[in-house]
Amino acid sequence: MRTPLELQIQTLPDGPGVYQYYDKDDKILYVGKAKNLRKRVSSYFNKLHDNGKTNVLVRKIVSIRHIVVPTETDALLLENNLIKKLQPRYNVLLKDDKTYPWICIKKEPFSRIFTTRNMIKDGSEYFGPYTSFKTVHTLLDLIKELYPLRTCNYDLSRENINSGKYKVCLEYHIGNCKGPCEGYQSLEEYQGNVEAVREILKGNFKESLKDFKTLMKNLASEMKFEEAQKIKDKIETLENYQSRSTIVNPRISNVDVFSIISDESMAYINFLQISHGAIIRSHTMELKKKLDESDEELLELAIVEMRERFRLLSKEVIVPFEVDLGENIKVTVPQLGDKKQILELSIRNAKFYRMDQLKQLQIVDPDRHTNRIMAQMKKDLRLSVEPRHIECFDNSNIQGTNPVAACVVFKDGKPSKKDYRHFNIKTVEGPNDFASMEEVVYRRYKRLLDENQPLPQLIIIDGGKGQLSSALKSLEDLDLRGKIAIIGIAKRLEELFYPGDSIPLYLDKKSETLKVIQQLRNEAHRFGITHHRDKRSKGALKTSIETIPGIGEKTMVTLIKHFKSVKRLSQATEKEISDVVGVSKAKKITDFYNSTK
Repeated sequence: MRTPLELQIQTLPDGPGVYQYYDKDDKILYVGKAKNLRKRVSSYFNKLHDNGKTNVLVRKIVSIRHIVVPTETDALLLENNLIKKLQPRYNVLLKDDKTYPWICIKKEPFSRIFTTRNMIKDGSEYFGPYTSFKTVHTLLDLIKELYPLRTCNYDLSRENINSGKYKVCLEYHIGNCKGPCEGYQSLEEYQGNVEAVREILKGNFKESLKDFKTLMKNLASEMKFEEAQKIKDKIETLENYQSRSTIVNPRISNVDVFSIISDESMAYINFLQISHGAIIRSHTMELKKKLDESDEELLELAIVEMRERFRLLSKEVIVPFEVDLGENIKVTVPQLGDKKQILELSIRNAKFYRMDQLKQLQIVDPDRHTNRIMAQMKKDLRLSVEPRHIECFDNSNIQGTNPVAACVVFKDGKPSKKDYRHFNIKTVEGPNDFASMEEVVYRRYKRLLDENQPLPQLIIIDGGKGQLSSALKSLEDLDLRGKIAIIGIAKRLEELFYPGDSIPLYLDKKSETLKVIQQLRNEAHRFGITHHRDKRSKGALKTSIETIPGIGEKTMVTLIKHFKSVKRLSQATEKEISDVVGVSKAKKITDFYNSTK
């Protein structure tokens, strides 16, 4: 029997994220990042560590919580934020007040652009943080190459410039600055360059990058290959650079983010707390549905409960749809931008939490998992009973040759391979899928009726309206129409067709119902194709080898094992064949193939 901790580890996602270890008193022990959460966390429990401190940590771990993020860089930044906020006992690094570097566009006339670790709320703009100083320096070098900006810290007010208080420095004389301190460059021109830099820092540096590539080509044409190579290295770094982090944005401060994912019986509400542009807390709660509550009602209830539990005082919440939280709280439903990205991160965490819970349920109580899927399929497909026994049919032929059909059977949502059946088409000539489907459906259920075998609750026909109509004729002939639910699935758009309804049903691409139907369809196709290939191969052997006078079955098997195919045998020389079966038989075989050419 697996422990709760083992279940948590087994159902962790494979993507990047941050994991948190807690002890029996629900105290935080450790925060870490991972490119693959499951592999990283599992590594703690798979061996005895050389470090005694790590072994003590592992013994104390009682529960694991995790936050999924889009990229490894996001995981790095989120880990930094959480360690500084939570101060876990077993984390040594990142506990100090140091943080990752930012790039600042200072709010002042002739704005300076520089790197800093401290954010000052004076109206200046901050971009980052950046996990690599190499990226920061590359960006600043790029900006310096493209746009000559000042590096001095003078107060370049209009009065100071007009009074001649400052003189141009060396940067002006070597071409790195256009001398705004002496009025050689207008404020409008300078701030136009700053706006271009702002776009680069936002990640919209397509035009600037184009200019940079032009500079590289010009240097190469002037035979300055070393300088051109340096520019090329910077371009490659920029092209791989992710300028915007989902985790941190200094413009978003003191905001709570809530999202909800629900199914038939449960709702999962994720909460992210944002403070000074960083995620400092994440929590997902489950709510069991008692009636047919809407997502709006459940989310409102959860927000009120979590704000009280965590003593949240923020005046703004970000949610996926409008909710009523009173007049004192601003409700934001973002459509674009950074707030939308953070909401999507919350939704992503809610989805992963639900998946983890379902995986654990499947391991601990597989019957409950099956019952849930059956109930969901009944609702999604508008059936009168749960589809515990499903059969799916598929035709297989190539230009009308060797037509066959396959029937696969699923019981309780899983393949029942002992009940799979192949059909050779007997009454249809040529490539007629409709008539073939009519024949196999009739034969299948005529036999089940004759042998008093249980009938399925659902029949799935791999094909559109035409194939579905053909299968319906057979059910009518057997007086089974209306007694067994039947649907058709069209491959192109995953459309589900019902008898007598011209408008198809479209299921959510991520729904478990559609996944079960797709698995049935794919299994029927695989099973049918395998039988068709076998039949075609046997037919080819029969027509090409067994018809050769004087060649028996043993000789045929020996030849195929050696030459691997009939085509290779027909192209072999008499000497090559005689080395395998002797001179006499080799002559008969070569004479046969020569006469058929």
